[in-house]
Amino acid sequence: MEQAEQMASFVPGQRWISDTEIEQGLGTVLTFDARTITLLYPATGETRVYRLENSPLTRVQFEPGDSVASHEGWILTVTSVEEKNGLLVYTGTDETGEVRELPEAGLDNFIEFNKPQDRMLAGQIDLNSNFSLRYQTLSHYNHLCQSPWLGLSGARASLIPHQLHIAHEVADRYAPRVLLADEVGLGKTIEAGLIINRQLLTGRASRVLILVPEPLVHQWLVEMLRRFNLRFSVFDEERCRNADGDNPFSSEQLVLASISFLRNSPEHQQQLIEAGWDLLVVDEAHHLEWTVENGAGPDYTLVEKLGEDTPGILLLTATPEQLGHAGHFARLRLLDPDRFHSLEAFREEEARYEPIAEAARELLDTGRISEQAADNLRTLLGTEADGLIAIVNDPDQTEETHTKAREQIIRTLLDRHGTGRILFRNTRAAVPGFPGRAVQSYPQELPELYSIALEENAASDQPVLNQQVFPELAYSAHIKVEDMDPWWKVDPRTDWLVNLLKLLRKEKVLVICANASTAMDLESALRITAGTQASVFHEGMSIVERDRAAAWFAEKEHGAQVLICSEIGSEGRNFQFAHHLVLFDMPVNPDLLEQRIGRLDRIGQKETIRIHVPYIKGTGQERLFHWYNEGLNAFADTCPAGSFVYSNLQGELQAWLLDAMPMGEDGEREQPPADWNFDTIIARSHAMNEEVAQHLRRGRDRLLELNSRGAGSNRDLVGEIRSEDTPKTLSKYAEKLFESFGLDTEDHSKNALIVRPGSQMSVTSYPALPEDGTTITFDRDTALSREDMQFVTWEHPMIREAMDMLLTSETGNTACCVIKSKGLKPGLMLMEAIFVIEASGSKNLQLQRFLPPTVLRTLIDPALNNLDAKVPFASLDAQLQKLKTSTARKVVKSQREAVIKMTKAAENHAKGQVADIVNTACQNLMNSITQEIRRLAALKAVNPNIRDEEIEFLKQQAAMGYQQLQKAQLRLDAIRLIFTT
Repeated sequence: MEQAEQMASFVPGQRWISDTEIEQGLGTVLTFDARTITLLYPATGETRVYRLENSPLTRVQFEPGDSVASHEGWILTVTSVEEKNGLLVYTGTDETGEVRELPEAGLDNFIEFNKPQDRMLAGQIDLNSNFSLRYQTLSHYNHLCQSPWLGLSGARASLIPHQLHIAHEVADRYAPRVLLADEVGLGKTIEAGLIINRQLLTGRASRVLILVPEPLVHQWLVEMLRRFNLRFSVFDEERCRNADGDNPFSSEQLVLASISFLRNSPEHQQQLIEAGWDLLVVDEAHHLEWTVENGAGPDYTLVEKLGEDTPGILLLTATPEQLGHAGHFARLRLLDPDRFHSLEAFREEEARYEPIAEAARELLDTGRISEQAADNLRTLLGTEADGLIAIVNDPDQTEETHTKAREQIIRTLLDRHGTGRILFRNTRAAVPGFPGRAVQSYPQELPELYSIALEENAASDQPVLNQQVFPELAYSAHIKVEDMDPWWKVDPRTDWLVNLLKLLRKEKVLVICANASTAMDLESALRITAGTQASVFHEGMSIVERDRAAAWFAEKEHGAQVLICSEIGSEGRNFQFAHHLVLFDMPVNPDLLEQRIGRLDRIGQKETIRIHVPYIKGTGQERLFHWYNEGLNAFADTCPAGSFVYSNLQGELQAWLLDAMPMGEDGEREQPPADWNFDTIIARSHAMNEEVAQHLRRGRDRLLELNSRGAGSNRDLVGEIRSEDTPKTLSKYAEKLFESFGLDTEDHSKNALIVRPGSQMSVTSYPALPEDGTTITFDRDTALSREDMQFVTWEHPMIREAMDMLLTSETGNTACCVIKSKGLKPGLMLMEAIFVIEASGSKNLQLQRFLPPTVLRTLIDPALNNLDAKVPFASLDAQLQKLKTSTARKVVKSQREAVIKMTKAAENHAKGQVADIVNTACQNLMNSITQEIRRLAALKAVNPNIRDEEIEFLKQQAAMGYQQLQKAQLRLDAIRLIFTT
């Protein structure tokens, strides 16, 4: 068989193979135009569109003497090849000796390509080091495909048990539909990213849509790229207007959009629905309005329509309980409208589970079960609980026996818990690892020019709240004189900040202010007045500029002491090495305040967070500080009720901060309420906050919290993933991989490496490598403290995609070398042949879980014996020496018949192992899926959250997977000839 070079023209029906996706099998040309060509791969059912220029396609053409299979299963030995209207027709004899014709359209889609032997006999011989790298790559790729942590272990994130548990539990489901409702700071975005990443890498999803409020679009874009190497495309009106094709949303696989952008555009909404998605992610889902009385709001309706045709849905909210039963029910209704069809039925069901949760609390708190609690448990578990209850209450049992019985009861309750399968809710009270908080206020005198500016703002027809809360804006708007000083020369907070930084000269300090202009001016002020070099970070900077600013701040020895951020709050980046936070001003919305503090107040922070709040007396800043501090206690602790209080008092609060009522219809200002004063606003906010907090404490579901953090599991997820972190092994392999593609590398620092495109690169571009290079680290802790470095793991595109590039190329699939050994007779030829067993099929079958590309090595001697078991690869590879290419070509030419004979012998030895490997894979597939089907079927009897589609999907997956595994092919991947001297 030969593979012809790309032809100048294509004809529908021709068979081509993708050089970058050999596992797709033979492709069939469907259509083509002046720019693109479309191929269908019948083996997997997938379609690909390629640009004609530099398309990775090779025309397949067999030659006389080749044996080829038809898609009907019979074999043709080719005697001649004829081209008719651009299509090939093969003539030859079948197994019975009958002369037959086989058009190329009738070729088997699972064609086996024997390229290494062809290349070897043609004298195309690679470096011995590339052969070794190829074998190592096959071994590493096999391990990566089987990893239960694929998609979870490679994120630039700390290994936090509850996040890993949720991601592992949800990402392995077919079409997960869940509500992620962890409290603020517990990492819902990371959990969602882990789920998305694993779903994509395992083939469970390929098209993902993320909908978020407008202010969070950029944060999600950066978070997905920086932490998970997922490049989402942001769609807005301009992107849709400039997109090619009828439906702009069909042009990308990973799409991020603002829900407000879609709200007023029925056309874009319809396009979004028609584009089709595998997974829908909605952040801040509590903003989706639905009530029994008024029905669904526009945003809720859009998500509801998308959910009808999208298999998987992730809803994110930090405040499920604050919305009450109706609001909570509305979220669940989006996930499963058949299951949650009646609010009244939902309330009744929740009430039935309260005694169960109480029994669980008693068991967890006391280690024993009262008779009343036992009766409650029996209502859910039946009599199967009696034996375990007896063990728990038996004082003669050992503590180990007690513990096992308690854990068994808890695990069973978790599996059957009402909403435990679709709702995950972790609270700070249940998750250890958070720092303390300490707040210090610094009242500043009101400058005269600020006083004048604020009076003018208050006297205007439309007073501006931002000017009262951010007085530097009022100064810039109302003080218009020649040679006026910049606001920072007037503002007493500037000198205060200079003095604070001197006091904390050995400490890192994060400063956050609302406006980018304030941040930039403040950086200038520090530089001019005190010579302080500050790093600045705002939305007007490019991602690269922000990286550099964050990296400078992160440097311990020579970095900036202070980083000044605008309200984007550094976009969720990790600054846990700092514990001093300066709120140069305060946002009016409590959620934004919590986001600011959350930059430092995160799991893993080892120091108490020191919050410094300067405010100017007599302005809205002073009132705002006291409202947060005394009304909501929002500085000292998280404030889950803050947004609820704010939404109920918003108009009143804003008028109070302005110290001005709105204008009435008569053109006069409305009169404030009789009780409108400082103490009343604070007291009402405090009472409302306490009421909501008590409601949350009463409604705290210990069973749900246990389920959400994986307390019913005995697995040490962090330990298992850490065992996958092998930075030394990876760094050694990566440097060889980079070298094989012609990249340049140099040491940067401990655990870090600089990688750049080299002048002799073998590819036009390398995955995830910028044109000017990048700095990488293989160490997780280094990556978490150095945002300017890429965290490279086995699943990073620089490794995983490069593995694919190498294995789908011819690099290293032939080699010749010599070995000097007293135990071997000079002049002998050994053949080391590497085979791969692989199964083709749709990615969502996840066949690689059971049969990843499996390496079979043979070492054939002149007597055609296989010495593989006696001579391991590593020990042989270490003894081999280079053979000149010109000499190697001459020797191979003289040994042509021996090479063909030994290749056939190697194939026969390898084939003898295939059946056992495939049968084991099939057995593992059936055992795994059958076990899960039985478990879900049993749970469905007591937990209606188990959907029929899940069980039916598993049955179909088992049948189709088994069928595709039985078709697994043995492919010769590489040949190395070894000559003894």
